[in-house]
Amino acid sequence: MQFSAVQLATMLDGKLEGNPDVKVSNIAKIEEAGNGMLSFIANPKYEEFIYSTQASILIVNESLVIEGAVKPTLIRVKDAYSSFALLLEKYKQMVGNKTGIQQPSYIPSSVKLGANVFVGAFAYLGENVVLGNNVKIYPGVYLGDNVIVNDDSTIYPGVKVYDNCVLGKRVILHAGCVIGGDGFGFAPQEDRSYKKVPQIGNVVIHDDVEIGANTTIDRATMGSTVIRQGVKLDNLIQVAHNVDIGTNTVIAAQTGVSGSTKIGQNCVIGGQVGMVGHIHIADNTKINAQSGLSKSISNPNTSLTGSPAFDYKSSLKSQAIFRNLPDLEKRVKELEDMVKQLLSEREGV
Repeated sequence: MQFSAVQLATMLDGKLEGNPDVKVSNIAKIEEAGNGMLSFIANPKYEEFIYSTQASILIVNESLVIEGAVKPTLIRVKDAYSSFALLLEKYKQMVGNKTGIQQPSYIPSSVKLGANVFVGAFAYLGENVVLGNNVKIYPGVYLGDNVIVNDDSTIYPGVKVYDNCVLGKRVILHAGCVIGGDGFGFAPQEDRSYKKVPQIGNVVIHDDVEIGANTTIDRATMGSTVIRQGVKLDNLIQVAHNVDIGTNTVIAAQTGVSGSTKIGQNCVIGGQVGMVGHIHIADNTKINAQSGLSKSISNPNTSLTGSPAFDYKSSLKSQAIFRNLPDLEKRVKELEDMVKQLLSEREGV
């Protein structure tokens, strides 16, 4: 597929500088792009490539100052990164707009299918499953009984969604996700064995959520484990039973959230963070990678690091002190020697 500069500028509501008729048919990084390719620049670190790139069209921020001659036609937009992401999204929709039912697949008569649905080969849909309009179910997906998948959602190969779970609109589940597995609920017995506590709740995922590959979200013991609108979860995350993750929170890979923890809105959580259960994380909290939380965070807009995690700025001061410990030890030893010398001299008098 080919697109002209004027077509792209119209699509992005951008301002053209250069040849409006130049066409592109491929996308590349700015330092690697050649003739007939589209690229973008949003990071100042790459501005040097503006003058050497062979790209035919370049999407740039409207505030970017050009100080020399450039080859590409420029499309100036408010946010080059977001505009480029929008183009990629539209391109993906065009090339990935599959519809129809591939065989073999298992779809009982009780299943309700919306318009323009795609179900890939070897998918298994349980009784009373509901798929909304434009839902894409890729090969090897398992949907348990009574699962609801709302409009425009995409479930990639190998995903497993257990019984009674609900997915909102425009949800994306990447390969290998497990949604609705049993929560880790076991009651200790007098003989030191453990008795399984049945997990009879479900998982509810709201609109515009994206969940990375091999992430697991456990069903609630009772009620629902809830992933709220706009949440983005990376690969390899464990979300335990009855957790509630607030709107537009993002969590990086290998983080573990223990049972019944409530995470507020707009939080940013780094990779390999660990949280104990039954705590509350206030809105707009930022948690540095590899931190460990053992208690609730009550104040919004808090930044944390360390294990156990504490205030980010205080942590930086502590790290500076820690690095200086050898010098501090030497100074203390020198002071001790001085005091001993003074005391010895006084006793001699």
